[in-house]
Amino acid sequence: MDSRAGAQVIRAKVPLSEMFGYVTSLRTLSSGRASSTMEFSHYAEAPRNVAEEVMAKAKGKKLASQD
Repeated sequence: MDSRAGAQVIRAKVPLSEMFGYVTSLRTLSSGRASSTMEFSHYAEAPRNVAEEVMAKAKGKKLASQD
């Protein structure tokens, strides 16, 4: 965490799927004062369980563990 002009700056690498709703939560928690930016970093292979879930959804099937 860094400081810049009296503000705290947090830099992190986070999967894009985890960022949905982040800005809304951030603004709510900071009473509308916080801001954020995102930029693409890199592609990475998805974990096996995530890849299997995506492929099952694409084929229109449910995984056995989702009953």
